[in-house]
Amino acid sequence: MFAREDDVLEAAARWRREGRGVALATVVETWGSAPRPVGSHLAIDEEGAFLGSVSGGCVEGAVVAEAAEVIAGGGPRLLEFGVADETAWQVGLSCGGRIAVFVEKVA
Repeated sequence: MFAREDDVLEAAARWRREGRGVALATVVETWGSAPRPVGSHLAIDEEGAFLGSVSGGCVEGAVVAEAAEVIAGGGPRLLEFGVADETAWQVGLSCGGRIAVFVEKVA
C-alpha cells in the first residue's frame, strides 16, 4: 500500500505508543530498475498489518515475514532482492534491478 512517507513513520510511532511490536523497513540502496526509491518505508506491526511500500509483490511479502522475526526478538537485518535482466521479462518487468532493504525493530 502506498502512503506518504510521513504517514508511514507516524503510523509506526502510533502503533508503538499503542503497545504493538513494530518493525520499520527502509530501502537503503537500489541498482538498476527499482519500483521504489531509496528512503521508501514499510511499517509492519506484530499482527502483520503494514503501511507503505518498499517494492511490491513477493518482495514485500518476504520483508513482512522478516519483520515478524525482527519484532519477535531477532536483530536488525539487511535484505537484498534482485532480478536479472535475462529473467525480468518473464516476471513482467522491462529490465532487471536489485534493492537493499534494512529492517529494524522500532523501540
